[in-house]
Amino acid sequence: MKVQAAKAATQTIPIVIGIGTDPVENGFVASLNKPGGNITGVFNLGVTLAGKQLEILHELVPSATKFAFLTDPGNVTQTQLAMPLVQAAADKFGLSLMHVDARNSDEFEAAFDTAARGGAEAMLLGPDSLFQTASTQMPDVAARYRLPTLWVFDGSVKAGGLIGYGSDHGENHRLLGRYAGRILKGEKPADLPVQQSTKTILIINLKTAKSLGITVPNSLLARADQIIE
Repeated sequence: MKVQAAKAATQTIPIVIGIGTDPVENGFVASLNKPGGNITGVFNLGVTLAGKQLEILHELVPSATKFAFLTDPGNVTQTQLAMPLVQAAADKFGLSLMHVDARNSDEFEAAFDTAARGGAEAMLLGPDSLFQTASTQMPDVAARYRLPTLWVFDGSVKAGGLIGYGSDHGENHRLLGRYAGRILKGEKPADLPVQQSTKTILIINLKTAKSLGITVPNSLLARADQIIE
């Protein structure tokens, strides 16, 4: 994990992090209220939404019975936390779940191919930063395989992805920016409580839905924060 590397590299230079796993459990800070070291930042919903994401994808494609869950095996912590949540959601709705991996952008095509050949009828992405950096590339791969995919980062939906649901990264970035500014003005990370972001965003691309022959349920349209037409 990049935060671990940064923490190991310095105990004095201020570090402001945005993280989807508990920074206390991971040993990055002493507590949320009193970080106590050179690290503070934002603890977003991230991994905790994994089960709800599968539920939303199931609501969008109710005829699908087999779903693929794509993660970065290099991000062991997030995968270990998210997988039980996704599996529990699959069990709740009587769905079959297969796990596929991609370690870098060169493996995206193979991951979607594995999912399609394995009989997956829809794909859920894990909350991995790898997929955020490839937000404009991956929707093209999903389109070629005509595999309905739920994205964690809204940029992927704006780039042609079908649907996105996750922590509001715009809010996270604003919170991180404010903390960075306060630290530059002299405040110490040890004195700045780790903020907990609670805002989510649901975004739907109706153009992509139409191209896949999917009729988006009114129940989802009514809850959407943004609709691309």
